[in-house]
Amino acid sequence: RAMCELATKLCHLGMTFFRSTHGGRHWSEARRPPAFPKAPEGQEGPAVDRVFCLTPGAANQPGVWWAGAVPHALFRSEDGGAGWELVRGFSDYLAGLREKGPARFFPTPGGAITHSILVDPRDAGHLYVSLSTGGCFETTDAGATWRPLNDGVSADFLPDPHPEFGQDPHCVAWSPANPDRLYQQNHCGVYRLDRPGMRWERIGKNLPAKVGDIGFSIAVHPQDPDTVWVFPMDGTAVWPRTCPGGRPAMFRSRNGGRSWVRLSKGFPERHGWFTV
Repeated sequence: RAMCELATKLCHLGMTFFRSTHGGRHWSEARRPPAFPKAPEGQEGPAVDRVFCLTPGAANQPGVWWAGAVPHALFRSEDGGAGWELVRGFSDYLAGLREKGPARFFPTPGGAITHSILVDPRDAGHLYVSLSTGGCFETTDAGATWRPLNDGVSADFLPDPHPEFGQDPHCVAWSPANPDRLYQQNHCGVYRLDRPGMRWERIGKNLPAKVGDIGFSIAVHPQDPDTVWVFPMDGTAVWPRTCPGGRPAMFRSRNGGRSWVRLSKGFPERHGWFTV
């Protein structure tokens, strides 16, 4: 897209949104930034703290953009980011889940983050959206209705470690060459899902045990669905969120996570306490 999108927070003035159709040389503020509906008089409603994730719509929808916010919310623009509307189907769905299990939506240190918005290039109404915490969710009708997509993903921090929702995905990505192949770096492991299947497989168990499979990021090769990279963090009880043992390394799989190779050439051999 020949468009740049930028969300920013202006201290006490709140969150706003800028867009450029000139490759970033000139910017204009959105006439209607992402915002929750105004609360009834005398009541206090939620406010958008920041926009965490921006994703363009499908190729046949050149003006459509999606935005994930903090706290949990999904917004949609049909005019290239000039005006935004709350996806009420998503908010209503989450409200229903909170009534069923409010403790499963406790905020992470970064807040209640909506991220990893994936728009199916073959079907503009098919999206995946993930929440930290909350889990991964899917819609096939452009956000009107939703269902959880968390089967097989652990939530060791909850009384029930295998709930329907409440997991903590950190990053969900798919293969540009095969959108039916999804990967997930979760608070509790690395996973792969092959659609139309519904159950994630924990491929992170194939990483070295002394390294573990806890981290924040995951990336997929643009042409090869079987090639994926992760950058593990120390996932011990202290959760320092740095490289295990201070020895940073990326791990690559070329067979969909069945085996991994450590890649560390050029990184510090010790005292490399990175967070990625």
